[in-house]
Amino acid sequence: MQRPVRQHVKRLFCLMGRRPELLCGAIALSCALLVALRFTCSRAKDVVMPARPPVHFFSKKSFVLDLYHGQLDYAEHIRQDSEITMFFLYAPWCGRSIMARSEIEEVANRLSDQVLFVAINCWWHQGTCRKQKHFYYFPVINLYHKSFGPIEYKGPLTAAYIEKFVRRVMSPLLYIPSLAKLRNFLSHYEPGVLGYFEFNASPQPPGYLTFFSSALHSLQKDYVETIRFGVITDRKLAKEISLTNPGTVYLHRNLNSSLVYPDKERNFTAANICNWALDNRESQLHWLRPHGGKSLLLDNELKKGPALFIFIPYNPLSEIHPLLDEIADLILKYNRCTQSLAIEDDNEQQKHKIQSELLSSSDTSSNVEETFRTFSCCNTVVLPQWYQLSKVHNVCELCVNQTMDIKPSKARLPLCNFLEITAALNSFYLKEHIFMGFMSRVKECSNFLSFYSPFNHYTACCQTVHRESISSMLNLENTNFAFASHWKNPLKNSPNIVPHIEEKRFINSTYHNGGGGINGLRCRTNKTLNLYLLDSNLSWFYAERLGATTGVSFRKTFATIVDMKEETHFILDQSQPLLTSNLEAFIQNFSKVYSPLQRHLVGDTSYHVSQQQLITEVTSSTFSHIVLEMKKDVLLLYYTSWCGFCASLNHLFLRLTQLLATDSIIVARINIAHNDLPWEFMVDRVPTILLFPQNRKDQSVKYPDDKQITLSNLLKFILHHATLPSTTSCTPSSCPEHYLQYKDDHISYLEREILRLRTEIEVLHKAQHQLAGQISEAKRDVRMLKEQKHRLEQHNNALEIHKGQLQALYEQKTREVGTLADKLKELAIASERLLSENALLKILMASLEAKGKLNPVPEEEGGSLALDDGSRPVLEKKCCY
Repeated sequence: MQRPVRQHVKRLFCLMGRRPELLCGAIALSCALLVALRFTCSRAKDVVMPARPPVHFFSKKSFVLDLYHGQLDYAEHIRQDSEITMFFLYAPWCGRSIMARSEIEEVANRLSDQVLFVAINCWWHQGTCRKQKHFYYFPVINLYHKSFGPIEYKGPLTAAYIEKFVRRVMSPLLYIPSLAKLRNFLSHYEPGVLGYFEFNASPQPPGYLTFFSSALHSLQKDYVETIRFGVITDRKLAKEISLTNPGTVYLHRNLNSSLVYPDKERNFTAANICNWALDNRESQLHWLRPHGGKSLLLDNELKKGPALFIFIPYNPLSEIHPLLDEIADLILKYNRCTQSLAIEDDNEQQKHKIQSELLSSSDTSSNVEETFRTFSCCNTVVLPQWYQLSKVHNVCELCVNQTMDIKPSKARLPLCNFLEITAALNSFYLKEHIFMGFMSRVKECSNFLSFYSPFNHYTACCQTVHRESISSMLNLENTNFAFASHWKNPLKNSPNIVPHIEEKRFINSTYHNGGGGINGLRCRTNKTLNLYLLDSNLSWFYAERLGATTGVSFRKTFATIVDMKEETHFILDQSQPLLTSNLEAFIQNFSKVYSPLQRHLVGDTSYHVSQQQLITEVTSSTFSHIVLEMKKDVLLLYYTSWCGFCASLNHLFLRLTQLLATDSIIVARINIAHNDLPWEFMVDRVPTILLFPQNRKDQSVKYPDDKQITLSNLLKFILHHATLPSTTSCTPSSCPEHYLQYKDDHISYLEREILRLRTEIEVLHKAQHQLAGQISEAKRDVRMLKEQKHRLEQHNNALEIHKGQLQALYEQKTREVGTLADKLKELAIASERLLSENALLKILMASLEAKGKLNPVPEEEGGSLALDDGSRPVLEKKCCY
């Protein structure tokens, strides 16, 4: 095993000795391989550049403490010494963080004496903030109120909004010291929660800290439609809203009944109070604050139905918002569905009378009968006839009696709504068999409880009437009542009964559908609107996309109605101020069955048409003038920017305009992705080609869809449908003036065509000379390439010959190496044979020497030779070795 290895090593060293350049090449190749492996294996460590050390994000003179090394642990430590703390978690490279930096500094300059502002670099990889926090966006603004937090701010990154939110966290509760403050609190457009606590017994009455924490919880959960929390400490003031027990929490609502927190049913905890207020709140104004990026916010709201977007400039730090208050009142009137269609004026005195009674009774001793007042609203139901030929019906008056657990607020009287009437009708129809099984010419009444609320019960007063007298029985006010044994006496002459919806004596004679005012319009039309508010200081570019303009009298107020299902939207004229009357008229016109509003067409800005422009670009504003009003044939191409096949037709239309360079036809196009048109001119596919003939615009012709759009087909289509001028000759006296004018125009047109053709011929001659020069250069290049090819072929042949010589030399050397190897093998065999013979000789000599010692030979015979068996001479003793 070792012998062949040794032989190969010897052979290798022999070859290296003969060719030392092979040895040097092998050594160099090995070194290069080792160096490459060294750099490849250590590439990740040597190539990565260490991050630059962080620098100050805020100036050193700023009121914001900048922890640019990401010391989150130190920030948590210093937060314990401050009552209100703001953490501004940023990344130095983030554009939003850089943009919000100046806004944070502005807020810090105003509130630095009350709030601790801390900025933390959460991008530095060695900082504790990067190691402990993982954010999907920057910046992140967290506020802490002592040990409560974090309260993340997700609103607009402007100083006004941030400061407003910080002040909300600083003072989550509003103190209500007087009746004027209470009325202002209850009439505010934001939902309000009031808590009644007495501070006489202890500095912190039971439940106050829980109520305080619930206000912070509401800020933590919803930053857009926040809930205002207020505290009442005066017993007399609390009685104004019928709060008698300290620790009671009251949720004020305008459209529905106000609520008191059910502390017996739910635990009195901050989270429960916050969730209860959020679930039962009544938001009149819905603010939308899109962040400007990709979002489904507007899409989700538009899917709910037609939407009215009102853009107004809003200052969060201002204490009074007159325009916003007017809009809030308008929305309240629009959503109020609890009274009849047009009885607002008739019931106003009754409501004031009831409210005055409530106010007068608030100062007296409260008892059960005065505390629980009953309010009702009624509806008339005609039951089916007993059998098919019967002319007798039972007519019932169904009333909803609302027994309130507390006195209603002085600011607003609670009224029943449409949902309560619907629930009453559903319960009534479940008991329909009871009211159909009797006959009585007088009213008989019965009470039954509601399935949904323990404070509601229904009263049904029924009477049997003939079919002819049903209309005369609508007014049941003066009818005498008689009661069966199981029927109860209804309330007589109750001042709290709200008139029927069907009672025509309360309906104003001037009312008609769509013209009866804004009150309760939401429930009187099938075209219900969802109303939203947007801050024009933040989202004005949305208004511009919807049709708003910025003129000289720019007020940055705008109102538009968008109906995504119908693919239409309407705008309020910006020349009119955004007043309540204009908004009411705008909403009423939209709510009509045949709306007089004109659909707004969104389009690009009008292009300046030059004389050298071959294809006219049409927009929404110029469509009527160019296509419909001009007394010319118009070939119109509908296209979009995303249509690839439309772009491939550009060269065809350019060539078509060159061939039809006449004043009698216009080739135009319109981008329907950016320009809206009236429905009769819209198309369902692109590209679409329409021809509007001269003086026959109403007989437009569409290019056939089954024909390929080619230049020849377009020319045939135009020649077949266009209005071409007559070519018959006539004398000047018999020809009309317009034809003479046409001849002059045609002559001028031909002269212009001749000039254009001459210009084209000159251009073609120049192009021909240029082409000839290019052809000669190409021929020279071909000759040079041929010569180069011939030289390369000769060089290739020489290389082939050299290759053959090298191959023969290689074969010769291979044979020589083989012969040398054979000789080496023979020498090895001969050396082995000689070694064996040498060993035999040594043995023979040893035996002869031993034999000589045993048989000594005389000296005179020592030099003679003797024959052993006569065949081989034997060396005697005197033989020399």
